Amino acid sequence: MWAVIKKEFRSYFCSPVGYVFIGLFLLMFSIFFYTDVVDYGVTNFEYIFYSGATVLTFIVPILTMRIFAEERKSGTEQLLLTSPLSLTSITLAKFIAATLVIVITELCTFMYFAILCHFGTPDIVKSFVTLGGFLLLAMSYISFGMLASSLTENQIIAGIITIGFFISSWFLPNFNEIFDNLSLINLFSKFVYGQIDIADTVTFVTFTVMCLLLTITILQRRKSVR
Repeated sequence: MWAVIKKEFRSYFCSPVGYVFIGLFLLMFSIFFYTDVVDYGVTNFEYIFYSGATVLTFIVPILTMRIFAEERKSGTEQLLLTSPLSLTSITLAKFIAATLVIVITELCTFMYFAILCHFGTPDIVKSFVTLGGFLLLAMSYISFGMLASSLTENQIIAGIITIGFFISSWFLPNFNEIFDNLSLINLFSKFVYGQIDIADTVTFVTFTVMCLLLTITILQRRKSVR
C-alpha cells in the first residue's frame, strides 16, 4: 500500500496537477489575504480560510477527476483490478496521496500566518481548529471526487459531477432543513469560530467513509464483471 501511496503522490508532482492545484489555491488565498488584511485590517487567519474553502469547490476536481477515470481511459484499469493489493488498499492509497497534497497546501499557508503575527496577534487556537476543519472538509471533497471519477472514464465529466454536487450542496439547505448536513461548507463554518462540534466532525468522517465505501463497491462490481 505504501508503494501505491508513493506512486500516486509522485504522480501529482511529476505532472502539472499538484503544482496547478497548490498554485491556484495560494493565488486565491493571497487575494483573500490582501482583501481581509490590507483593506480591512483584519488579523484573523481563520476568516481567510472560510473564503478559501469556497475555492476548494472548484479546484479539488483537479486532484480527483483523473484518479480512476484516467485508469479506465488509458486501459490500465485492468492492471488495477488484478493487482495483488485489495481494492480497499488501492482506494485508500489514492485517497491518502491526494490528502497529502492538501496537507502540503495547508503548510504553505503558514507563511501568511507568520505575516499576520508580524502585524498583530492571531488567535492560535482558532487558527489551528480552522486548519483541522479545513482538512476534514477537503477530505470529504476528495472522497466524493474519487467516487465521481470511478463512475466514468471521462475526466471532464467526473469534474463536472464533483463541482455540480458541491455547488448544489450550498443551496439545498435553503429548500429543506433535512439537507443541512449535505452542506459541508456550512458545517465547516463552525470551525472558523473555534468550535469543534462533535456532530459536525462525525458528519465529515461519515461522509468521507461512505464515499470511499461506495467507490470500493463500484470497483468491485466492475472487477466481477470482467
